[in-house]
Amino acid sequence: MRGRLLRTLEESYGGRIGRGPSHPFRVLVSCILSQRTREENTERASRSLLSAAPTPRALSSLPLPRLKKLIRGVGLADQKARRLKETAKLLLEKHGGRVPGTREALMELPGVGPKTADVVLCYGLGKPAIPVDTHVNRISKRLGLVRKEAGLEEVRETLQRLFPVEKWHLINRGLVLFGREVCLPRYPRCGRCPMAGVCPSEGKG
Repeated sequence: MRGRLLRTLEESYGGRIGRGPSHPFRVLVSCILSQRTREENTERASRSLLSAAPTPRALSSLPLPRLKKLIRGVGLADQKARRLKETAKLLLEKHGGRVPGTREALMELPGVGPKTADVVLCYGLGKPAIPVDTHVNRISKRLGLVRKEAGLEEVRETLQRLFPVEKWHLINRGLVLFGREVCLPRYPRCGRCPMAGVCPSEGKG
C-alpha cells in the first residue's frame, strides 16, 4: 500500500510539486489569513496585505484600521488583524524579525496552531513536516493508513512514521492534489482512481 501510494503520487503529481522553500513570512501571514476562509479570498487578502507590509516591521507599524481594510473579505478579519500585529511584534522582539524554525516556537505565535506551524515549516522554511489538512486526514483514513478515530496529531505522527522523511513533502502536497481531483469528500472518483484494487474504501462513496 505505502509503496503503491508513493509511486502514484510521484507519477501523478511529482512534476507539479515545488521543491524549494518559499518566503516564510509570506507563508505565515497567508496561513493565518486562510483560517475559516475560502481560498480565493485568502489569496486576495494576502496579496493586498503583503504588498503594503511585506516584512514584520512594516506589518507591526501598520495602523490597525488600515490592516483591517486590507484584509476585508476574510473570515474573522478583526481578530486576524490583531493577531497579525501581535505576531509581527513578537517576531521583532523575540526572533530578530525572522520566522522561527521550530514547531514549538511557531506555535507560540498568536493564531498559529499545529497545521499552520507545519505548513510554515514545510513550505516556508523547506523543513520536513506533514501538515494535516482535510484532504490528508480524509485520504489517510480511507486508505487505511490511519485508524478512522484518529485525531489530526495522530494522523501526522502516523504518516511521519510510515514514510521516509525525504517523502514527507510529496505525501502532503500529493494527497492535497489527489483529494481535490480524485478522492473527493462526497463523491470520490473511484472509477478513475490509481489506488483502485488496494483501497479498502473503494466503491463505498
